Amino acid sequence: MKQYRYPSVLTIAGFDGSGGAGIQADIKAISALGCYATSVLTALPVQNTQGVRSIYPIPYGAVQEQLEAILDDVFPDAVKIGMVHTAELVDTVVDTLRRYPRMPLVFDPVMVATSGDRLIEDDTIEAIVGKLFPITDVLTPNMDEAAILAEMPVHTVDDMHRAGEKIRKLGCRSVLLKGGHLDMPRLTSLYFDETGAVHEFGFERFHTANTHGSGCTLSAAIASYIALGKETLEAVGAGQDYVHRAILHGRDVLVGKGNGPLNHFFDPQKLKKHDLV
Repeated sequence: MKQYRYPSVLTIAGFDGSGGAGIQADIKAISALGCYATSVLTALPVQNTQGVRSIYPIPYGAVQEQLEAILDDVFPDAVKIGMVHTAELVDTVVDTLRRYPRMPLVFDPVMVATSGDRLIEDDTIEAIVGKLFPITDVLTPNMDEAAILAEMPVHTVDDMHRAGEKIRKLGCRSVLLKGGHLDMPRLTSLYFDETGAVHEFGFERFHTANTHGSGCTLSAAIASYIALGKETLEAVGAGQDYVHRAILHGRDVLVGKGNGPLNHFFDPQKLKKHDLV
């Protein structure tokens, strides 16, 4: 009997018990797109749709052991990294990944809360830029995170162009700068590819409070499309289209008392099968 394998995506991220963001959102997106999801927990935020109440750390040794257990057994076709909130955690993740064969990596640099508060310290940012960026294939900052990384205000599309160029030169292979905070009738995102070319994506803006976890979902979706065999530019475009439609299909649903989740399963795909090599 012929045997197959599933395209797998590993998410390295924080927890969200309300199910809209973090590892929960990643697993939903990866599964909805027909990939097999594995996960490593980096932190235990206590949160719901209304906000984060507290954050409990996961011991660094436990993070390393989780990573090793997955990479020794279910080696991923792509990796998504989300919440890495200390320099020591960055060291743990990067040092462990480097002991294994190279794999495509999408990094969502979670640095700023919805309230505008910074979630990480300067030494963590230095560790991320110095150690994680060199192994990152697609970096997905929003405008607030881009402002921190580029050390400049980012309020307009012109600002996004300048900031994106600066960030790509920090060492990551490519950058998708998300423009969800633009005050415009259409949402604009800019993708700076590894050659330096800039690709613009535009989507209709519509009113909804249900955008909790959209950044987590996007990075997981891009990693999933890469695992499915798409080239990076195509994966970036497909990931954004998936998130836009997931928000659209969940915009009128009430979940919780705050910012609700996306509808990750508006068009769920069956698990894909790849031939065993």
